[in-house]
This record gives sequence, structure tokens and C-alpha cells, in this order.
Amino acid sequence: MSPLWLRQIGAVLRLELKKTFFSKRGWWIYCLALGPVVITMLHWLFELRRPGDRHHTLGEDSMIFAGLFLFFYLRATIFFGCMGIFSNLFRGEMLEKTLHYYFLTPMRRELLVAGKYLAGLAVALTLFVGSTAAAFLTLSRHFGPAWSDYLYHGPGLSQLGSYMLVAALGCVGYGAVFLMCGLLFRNPLIPAAVVFVWENLNPFLPTLLKKVSVIFYLKSLCPVEVPVPPPFSVMVVESDPTPLWIAVPGLLAVAAVLLIYSGVSARQTEINYGE
Repeated sequence: MSPLWLRQIGAVLRLELKKTFFSKRGWWIYCLALGPVVITMLHWLFELRRPGDRHHTLGEDSMIFAGLFLFFYLRATIFFGCMGIFSNLFRGEMLEKTLHYYFLTPMRRELLVAGKYLAGLAVALTLFVGSTAAAFLTLSRHFGPAWSDYLYHGPGLSQLGSYMLVAALGCVGYGAVFLMCGLLFRNPLIPAAVVFVWENLNPFLPTLLKKVSVIFYLKSLCPVEVPVPPPFSVMVVESDPTPLWIAVPGLLAVAAVLLIYSGVSARQTEINYGE
């Protein structure tokens, strides 16, 4: 990649970071990222008020966070947060009638896609990976020395690293999906709804179809498995989790393919603000 291309991507990245981080329409994304942290902090503060009257163990807190991460982060917070961030990178410009300013510059469309994606990814990683780490570190803080021992001499740091990796990969995968949706569809909510239904049907799909999703690979990387409660457990189709050395490169490769397709599609994109 030539130095000129790198400078152009950097210029788009700097401009988009300011617009994305301080977007007034994105206030609900910050609420999504802060929601789990508020829940875990309330749990921590509530338990501090009754140190001798605890009815749960550190292991149960670990299972609670695993469920919180799977059902709140992966299926809601990261999914909808990435939808709000990445689908608006192009569609928001169309609504504000400012996209033509980018298209009038002497820059390849692929570089514009790359710069916008990197800006959205930086915002998503800051919010959701940071939120994951904060929620994990505050959930069981009320156990005091036992929590410190679990964190530094037990599996705590390893689990934290795994959760942060999964959150980051979720931002990478869903970000590529929703950037493509915002570029190709006038109403990104329709394809987002289809993706949402498909991702949530994943446990009940045949093994081959399970692999055509982001959530399947993310669940395979989670350090603690969350059992499916009855009666849904009867309908779940069991399948072997994907190993780390396949899941991580596989997700990155899928995101790269989607971004390449978005870059190629951007070449043929025409602006019609009247639609």
C-alpha cells in the first residue's frame, strides 16, 4: 500500500472518529455499553452492604457473567451497538446529504470504506471491549482477597482475556456485516432484522448452517459454557465448538471478504438524495 493511500485512510479515520464518537444520534449506543457495567456495579455495591450474608459463591458469579456476556453482550449490546455505529457510516451521510463531498475527492472508494470501517471499529472496541473488562472486574469485586486470588492466581485473567477477545472479534465481524448493509440497502434495519433472527436461531439449526453465522464462532471462544435451560434444551442441536486456531482466522477472513465486497460495491455507488 502506497504512502498516499495510507495518508488518505488516516485522514478519513481522523475525521470519522470525531463524527462517530461525538454523534448526538449515538447516545443510546453509550447506554448499551454502560448498561452491563451499571448492573455489575450495583451488584458489587449491594453485596458490600452485607458481607456476612452472601448466598452465592465466586464460581456462581463466574457463571452469571458468562450468561450476561452471552445473552446481553453478544446477542444485544455488541450486535445492536455495531448496527448503530457501522450502518450509519454511509447511510448517515446519505441522510445528511454529505456523502458527495467524499465522492468528489480524488480518493479510491475502497480507501474510503477502509477509513470509515477503522473509525467505527475503534469506537466499537473502545466501548464494548472496555465495557466487558469493566463489568468482569466489578461483578465479583465484593469477594475481596478471594477475588484477587482468583484473578491473579486462578483462571480470572485468562477468562478476562478470552471475553475481551470475543468482544473484539464480535465488533470486527458484526462491524463488517453492518457496514455492508448500510452501503447496499436504503433501510439497513431490514437486513439487520434478518441477521438478528438468524443469529438467535443458531442453537437450533443443523451443524452445517450453524457455521454460517458470527455467533457460532464467538460462542466457541467463550471460556465458560452456558447451559441452555429447558424446554429449549430439547430443541438445541449439539455441535462441536470450533477451535481457536480456526475461529479467529475464520472470522477475520469473513470480515475481510465483506469489506472487500463493500469496497468493490462502493465503486458503483451512485448518490440520489431524492430517493
